[in-house]
Order: sequence, then C-alpha cells, then structure tokens
Amino acid sequence: MLVPPPDRRNGFAQRLFAPLPERYDRLAELLSFGQNGRWRRAMVGHLTPSQDQLVLDVAAGTAGISLQIARRLGARVVGLDLTEQMLRQGARNVAAAGAGHRVALVNGRAEQLPFPDASFDAVTFSYLLRYVADPQATLAELARVVRPGGTVASLEFLLPPSRFWRFWWRAYTALVLPVGGLLTGGPQWYEVGRFLGPSIARHYRRYPVRWTVQAWEHAGLRDVGWTAMSRGGGLVMWGTRAGG
Repeated sequence: MLVPPPDRRNGFAQRLFAPLPERYDRLAELLSFGQNGRWRRAMVGHLTPSQDQLVLDVAAGTAGISLQIARRLGARVVGLDLTEQMLRQGARNVAAAGAGHRVALVNGRAEQLPFPDASFDAVTFSYLLRYVADPQATLAELARVVRPGGTVASLEFLLPPSRFWRFWWRAYTALVLPVGGLLTGGPQWYEVGRFLGPSIARHYRRYPVRWTVQAWEHAGLRDVGWTAMSRGGGLVMWGTRAGG
C-alpha cells in the first residue's frame, strides 16, 4: 500500500516518534502523569462490546489501544499509524499477545484513510489532532469511514482549566517531563518531554474544547460528549455517526 507523502506536521511526528517505539508504552505513563492506562480504558469504554464489530484505531502506535479493544470488546481491529517503526513494535506486541487473528496493522495517514466510506463499526484515535495541519478536515475523514450509527471515540492531552491545576501542570511539563524523559529514555525522550507542554498549550489556544465539539458536529457526528480526566490533564471525547 502506498502511503501519501507526509505534510509538515506529519513529517515532524515521524521524526519525533521514529526513535521511540521500544520504550513508548512505558514512557507514555510518564508523559500522562501515570494516567495513560486509565484514560485509555475510559475511551474504550464508550465502544459497544461485540465480536462482530470491526474497529479502526487511528494513531495506533505500538498497538496498545488496538489490543485493549480486541481484548475488552472481542472485536476485530485495524490499527493505523504513520510511523513504520512504531508499527513494527506494534506487530511484535500483537504477536506476543497472540492476537494476530484479531488485530491487523496498516501504515497510513489519518488525513487520507485507505478505506471505503462506512467500512467500520467504530473508530478510535489518540493523541492525533496536534499532529495534523487541519483538524476539521481530519475529523471529517475519520467520520467518513464509520457506518451510520457507529461510534467515534478519542483520547487527547488537555490543558487544565483550573488556574491551580494549570500551575502544577506547567511545572510538571516544564521540569519533570524533560528531565524524567532524559533519565528514563535518553535524549529522544528529553525532546518529547520538552515539546509536549508547549505543544498542548498552543493547540488549545487555537482549538479550545468548545471548538473541538463543534468540529465533531460539523464532521457529521451527533450526541458529542466529553469528559476531562485527571484534573484536566486528559480529554476523552465520543460521538455517534449521524444517519443511524
């Protein structure tokens, strides 16, 4: 399968994550204040368990969420990610879990999904929208491949709304993340830790949560809901494809 050439944001994401796959799952806990597993479970909890269900997991990385969906829902899962190195580690994780009959991995871009309209019962995506040039167009593309009545659910980092928690969030992202990344993952994870806080703040200055809810609705999703996780450090959002 030919993957469309990356744009500037895609290329940055590839350079950022290509060196990281072997330590990604462990260090994702550091980046999320130790809450990544809890946030993932909350997102997957908005999907309906069904062995007949086909789910697309976008920005699948090392297949952690894809495997969780397969285990918890009994569903078949296609995990899609831009970075080949992450997918290779994901393939090893799938094989180690004995889940090759449930989880398939595909190299591709969220902005140009290589699937027909309405080909999935549900779509999930995680930590994606900061790495695409046009979040509204990307959401429309994600909604395109969901059948009417199907569920879309997402997980993103969030900027805490409370001044008190935002102060500690800024201290954590400015100091703990870069140093912790360096000590536990080396120079590559130092760069990720240094990048994360400013990246999240810039994103929500331009695309606040209220904008994101409207963007989901403009993409053809209804009953859009969201919840802030861990004092506002994470954001789980969900909706239903209109027409069902």
